[in-house]
Amino acid sequence: MKAGRIVLRGRQRQRLLRLARRAGDANLRVRYLIVVHSADGWGIDRIAKALGCSPATVSRTRKRWHDAGESGLLDRREDNGRPKVDEAYVALVRWLLRFPASDFLHRRPTWTQGLLIETARRYSGGGGGGGIIVSRTTMGRVLAGIGARRGRAKPVAPCPWSNARKRRRLALLRTLVDTLPRDQACVWVDEVDIDLNPRIGFDWMLPGAQRLVMTPGKNVKRYVAGAMDARTDRLVWARGTRKNSGLFIDLLKKLLAAYADKAVIHVILDNFAIHSSRQTRAWLAERGRRIRLHFLPPYCPDDNRIERCVWRELHQNVTTNHGHETIDELMAAVTRWLIERNRGLSELRKAI
Repeated sequence: MKAGRIVLRGRQRQRLLRLARRAGDANLRVRYLIVVHSADGWGIDRIAKALGCSPATVSRTRKRWHDAGESGLLDRREDNGRPKVDEAYVALVRWLLRFPASDFLHRRPTWTQGLLIETARRYSGGGGGGGIIVSRTTMGRVLAGIGARRGRAKPVAPCPWSNARKRRRLALLRTLVDTLPRDQACVWVDEVDIDLNPRIGFDWMLPGAQRLVMTPGKNVKRYVAGAMDARTDRLVWARGTRKNSGLFIDLLKKLLAAYADKAVIHVILDNFAIHSSRQTRAWLAERGRRIRLHFLPPYCPDDNRIERCVWRELHQNVTTNHGHETIDELMAAVTRWLIERNRGLSELRKAI
């Protein structure tokens, strides 16, 4: 038999095709098919193009067949000994990512693959001079395997309340929502800043290209105060040029009109100054007797449902990387998105 030619005897071809169909390893499947096509007289370049592999892979597979037959096609990585990346190593990387890199005596606070490799080597060596060293490609596979991602950090402020007091307040608010009488309404309230300067966010881009987002230079701001119904998620909102007590009071007026049939309107909101200003308290005492305010613990924006259910989606769909030239165009886009959101909720409720 010549070195470059493969001959399959009897039912050998059907057997290799059957093994290829059953193979769970894509690379092993390709190796089986390389042998079959080689026996059919296909050239190296034709096989590589048909199977989406390199000509070197075809030549290497042919050599393995000539050297060891069918057994030569099997994965031989088990001969390499104990794998470097085991469950303990993956657990170590997962543990490292729970903390900033600076906690491990690095100058920079953020992780790179190189820092992860070096730190994992240090800790996997048990304090000695050894340790597991992996390539950047392998570290990339480890990170993908545990679902790690590169994202922006989120700024937070510490809540001055004790954990027990915070839990009690949040439990009371959940009970309020869960046991709300039919003649009462409950809404989550918050304000959002709309900036003409676009928020810069992630986007898909072609290799070697970076999307450009034009900024107006001088920023212009508008504000939206929103109230999301705790039962239906529908939104009532008010717009303004300033984030002050007047904006909040405009929202409360719209709530009184939107819930004219409700005896009480419970408003869950944060501790922003306009929510408890002298002007707000005076208006509530005179005209807002049906409204009851329930304040969240300080510095707990994630516990306000409107923040993550409405404003986050608003920014992702409208203000991030936007190309509007004027604040009026941007606010028109914001209003359209809010209207379409309410319309979608109405259609969903009808379908249910």
